[in-house]
Amino acid sequence: MDDLTTKKCVSCNAKDMRPMTVEAAHSLIPQGWNLVTEDGMMKLQRTWKVKTFMKGMEFFKLVADVAEAEGHHPDLHLVAWNNVKIEIWTHAVGGLTENDFILAAKINRLDLHQLLSRKVGE
Repeated sequence: MDDLTTKKCVSCNAKDMRPMTVEAAHSLIPQGWNLVTEDGMMKLQRTWKVKTFMKGMEFFKLVADVAEAEGHHPDLHLVAWNNVKIEIWTHAVGGLTENDFILAAKINRLDLHQLLSRKVGE
């Protein structure tokens, strides 16, 4: 598998762009991410627990900077006060494209440790 972090998201306006198959999606899924299906549409989803509400806002800013640089924008959710959830899919095609996996891989590379709550036993 290619290193997705070295790739750049492409325009979603291409008329020939189609959602990928479940098999193709499973071959690209980055560590820590889950494939979910909502309303017949595949999405990438991942959750984190942050230390504080403001750490959640910092987390979103780091993700937003990557998303803006790629021109590909995820759905960001802060649930309760410290549960961050990101959902990624290509809205223009109603499913997953390589762009989604590129963005997820780049989010995985972010240094988020100072924002995250420690798990019991760490």
